[in-house]
Amino acid sequence: MDLRKIKKLIDLLEESNLTEIEIKEGEESVRLSRNSGNAAPMMYAPAPAAAAPRAAEPVMPMSSPVDAATGGTPKAAGDDLPAGQVTKSPMVGTYYASPAPDKPAFVTVGQQVKAGDTLGIIEAMKMFNPIEAETSGTVVAILCESGQPVEFDQPLFVIG
Repeated sequence: MDLRKIKKLIDLLEESNLTEIEIKEGEESVRLSRNSGNAAPMMYAPAPAAAAPRAAEPVMPMSSPVDAATGGTPKAAGDDLPAGQVTKSPMVGTYYASPAPDKPAFVTVGQQVKAGDTLGIIEAMKMFNPIEAETSGTVVAILCESGQPVEFDQPLFVIG
């Protein structure tokens, strides 16, 4: 970082009511802090990248983004699913049952669907991706709630 920029930061700190300024440019970092008295500001070197390890804190292990967001693991595809064709999430994102909060759901349990009908949408990276029925039949189960985070290959629907 240029020395002229650092001097300007010092002047800015002295002229303002700020007590601390930290500026990062790429990998370089400068932190200026005003002492409690009328002393000149002090420059601190950035903290070392590898800090001393802290005592281990009890942490609940999270194996996926869904675990971290919901505090648990979604139901696994297993014996607890009703019989039928399981439609799984093709991506990680947020599941929505309707096109807008004030609109009705795309499908409900017991509704007849055809292959290609939209069952729901998944928002991923600000893009809304339709989840389409792979087969025709009756919606036997909807396995997630609107607004719930979903992960790749998570069961979403069962069509019988």
